[in-house]
Amino acid sequence: MSMSAEKVVKDRSGENCELCTQSSTLIFHIVAPRPDSYAENCACLCEQCLDQITGKSPVDLDHLRCLNESIWSEIPAVKVLSYRLLTQNAQEGWASDLLDMMYLTEDELEWAKEGLEDEFAIKHLDCNGAQLFGGDTIVLTKDLEVRGANFTAKRGTSVRNIRLVTDNAEQIEGKVNGQNIVILTQFVKK
Repeated sequence: MSMSAEKVVKDRSGENCELCTQSSTLIFHIVAPRPDSYAENCACLCEQCLDQITGKSPVDLDHLRCLNESIWSEIPAVKVLSYRLLTQNAQEGWASDLLDMMYLTEDELEWAKEGLEDEFAIKHLDCNGAQLFGGDTIVLTKDLEVRGANFTAKRGTSVRNIRLVTDNAEQIEGKVNGQNIVILTQFVKK
């Protein structure tokens, strides 16, 4: 992100999370799928809000009640994130009610819907928090006893061309010693 956009977002936020207004550690977030770093495509978020958006932590419905205020924001990125969080939790009566009250321009609604799957998709993260993608090469960070086989995958072993387990963010598949194995993401690094 350019320094000018970062400064604009920081100044705009008043050093508070733009979703919940907490003044804890703040992170600048470019709202997918808009890759450019214009200030209107970014939001200043607390770690708790960002972790719920990215799926790093379970949804805290009490915390998300802050969206009652953020849906009225004039900042497109904040409205888009609010819409996505409310949509993901629309089974809650209050979230559904807020969605009914919310107004987005056609462009904002398209942006919100377009990135809804991307923003909430299962993300596979290595032990350092780096996102893993199919085809990546990883390194084991711990000796792993392979169940059903007579060997231990040694720390430092490089595994090429990994595959992501689509329904479990904590598992990947790779070939070690000529055998396909399931590996926990907490024991690998990119």
